Amino acid sequence: MKFVSLWKVDPRTIEAGPTEAQMASMGQLIGEMMSAGVLLDTGGVMSNGASMRVRRAGPKVSVIDGPFTESKEVVGGFALLKVDSKEEALAWMRRFVEIAGDGEAELHEVTELS
Repeated sequence: MKFVSLWKVDPRTIEAGPTEAQMASMGQLIGEMMSAGVLLDTGGVMSNGASMRVRRAGPKVSVIDGPFTESKEVVGGFALLKVDSKEEALAWMRRFVEIAGDGEAELHEVTELS
């Protein structure tokens, strides 16, 4: 099964970024996840306004350019995981948030189309 994890942070703190120690620990965790075949892809999400919302309401589709200053949290990164169970995905994300610090990892199971 696959899960996508969205890392959400307070927009007031995202610009500070992670510490060197956090980056080193995160590099070790990412290496471990890649070696285990769990991590399919990961990356940071730009918070500099290079974002858009595409919304449909009835027949109308609208596009709103970021940055979204009214947001209480922003997506700071993502990870795509391939695991054997929900519990395994949760175990990896617990390790991630212990390193990443304050924020929230939101997990969504990915439906695989045949």
